[in-house]
Amino acid sequence: MTFVVTESCIKCKYTDCVEVCPVDCFHEGPNFLVIDPDECIDCTLCEPECPVEAIYSEDELPDGQEHFLQLNAELAQDWPVIAEKKDAPEDAAEWENVSDKEHLLER
Repeated sequence: MTFVVTESCIKCKYTDCVEVCPVDCFHEGPNFLVIDPDECIDCTLCEPECPVEAIYSEDELPDGQEHFLQLNAELAQDWPVIAEKKDAPEDAAEWENVSDKEHLLER
């Protein structure tokens, strides 16, 4: 089983989660983070660290977010690993409670 980053992360990209990951399974894109399912060891450490509650186990993905499992796997192949916390985007707080952001995902 793996954990999955979902739509809530888009344009927020808080990196609190990467700091606690013992296997460096997070990958960073322009405005989104993903988890490599082949690297994730299901340790659960990242989930409570996400301030926007964007991380779920694959068995508990919210309705309509199931396709993010495949999206995480796909983008993890192209994006570099991120293992250290970075500052969030300056406008991250403005995007925290916005829904329907998938069209804003930058690849």
